[in-house]
Amino acid sequence: MGTAPGPEGVGPLQKDSKVAVVKVQAVGAAPRQVTMKGLYFQQSSTSEEITFVFQERENLPVTEDNYVKLQVKACALSQINTKLLTEMKMEKDFFPVGREVAGIVLDVGSKVSFFQPGDEVAGILPLDSEDPGLCEAVRVHEHYLVHKPEKVAWTEAAGTIRDGVRAYTALHYLSHLSPGKSVLIMDGASALGTIAIQLAHHRGAKVISTACSLEDKQCLERCRPSIARVIDVSNGKAQVAESCLEETGGLGVDIVLDAGVRLYSKDDEPAVKLQLLPHKHDIITLLGVGGHWVTTEENLQSFQLRILKDVMEKLSTGVFRPQLDEPIPLYEAKVTMEVVQKNQGRKKQVVQF
Repeated sequence: MGTAPGPEGVGPLQKDSKVAVVKVQAVGAAPRQVTMKGLYFQQSSTSEEITFVFQERENLPVTEDNYVKLQVKACALSQINTKLLTEMKMEKDFFPVGREVAGIVLDVGSKVSFFQPGDEVAGILPLDSEDPGLCEAVRVHEHYLVHKPEKVAWTEAAGTIRDGVRAYTALHYLSHLSPGKSVLIMDGASALGTIAIQLAHHRGAKVISTACSLEDKQCLERCRPSIARVIDVSNGKAQVAESCLEETGGLGVDIVLDAGVRLYSKDDEPAVKLQLLPHKHDIITLLGVGGHWVTTEENLQSFQLRILKDVMEKLSTGVFRPQLDEPIPLYEAKVTMEVVQKNQGRKKQVVQF
């Protein structure tokens, strides 16, 4: 069973998770000011509950070495995996929020070779970044950025880059997807599922997907190219393994990209979660001989720049068509992040500076 890493330190989108994209207004040099507002979160020492707060932060220092100073135009918000941060011993009083960014280069360090002021870029801040992406300006190492195609919108660049990298890694590097292969993409109407389906179709694969609600089922049935079979699991009675075996003539699917699985007995997990997640034995049953099971992975610590570049290229040519919600202003980012953290909603939300 493979694991699908995504951008550094970014955990997978959970079912019903949203990504909020933050867009900055001004073009060109950021206004000179003593402080800037950034969004951070604070975790309770007695529980897993976290609180989001805006904090004033000092203007960024002079850009040095391989670092780029970026005027943020858009920032995607994803659910924060506090368990991962604890395991990696990265706990601190206030942790910066927002890591998938797009923006304009304001300044570059003396050793930067790929970018110059005025360049439009997109990328993913590392897990140990001191700067929140949800701020007017950030510092980021040039190796975490790629050029943004001119025709790609800021919100689309930030809102797609994370799921694009994860789908690309899962289907290209971990399971070697090729034309004619069959792939089961769980929870296909989610942010990750949508991009994964588009990439699989682009590669000429036969796609089967599951839907967690009637609305999701209708959304997936409208996909073009069409999905071979949409399995409605919203009532908890769908036989995913049987449906996949029937669709593949008893051979099983070549690739499974899951959205979480049920590992234990029914008494150990919430009823709602049990409804939507297949048991691990079901996944094993529906896999064909030599098939690949790629599971979403919490610890997303490495990715290659060529994957970022390919994601931007596919966004530019229309292969990737992200589902973004209507933009909201920066002052609503705190509330939006609270919604994201609770796994509520489907489409990626957009926050504009």
